[in-house]
Amino acid sequence: MGFFAKLFGICSTPLPTDPQCWSYENGKIEIDLSRASELTSPGAALRLEGKPLPQRVLVVRDKDGGFHAFPNRCTHAGHRRLDHIPEEGKVKCCSIGQSIFDYEGKRHSGSATDPIKPLRLEENDGKLTIWL
Repeated sequence: MGFFAKLFGICSTPLPTDPQCWSYENGKIEIDLSRASELTSPGAALRLEGKPLPQRVLVVRDKDGGFHAFPNRCTHAGHRRLDHIPEEGKVKCCSIGQSIFDYEGKRHSGSATDPIKPLRLEENDGKLTIWL
């Protein structure tokens, strides 16, 4: 990621190529994993944002195939986004401060002082449900 992308808080994690792979209703996001090609392999990630979501969300698939979701907002500077670091099993703030968090939300380094809060999720029958 380049200097200006970090400076302006632009993350490199992609949006879904199929915008119809997810829906939001009653405080829950449901992702159809058969349509979310970004999450097919371990170490993958995608970001969800826009209407009707009340907040941006980062979804990652760890190297063992498990899923994790976080509000896509660094605790250091609220407008900064998070990116997945698959080789480390962590997420980092896309800003110059480069705060790094584990999948439990604990901060390991960087300028953020607070942890991030993982979102509750459940995988069932090819669907991933995330509670906001």
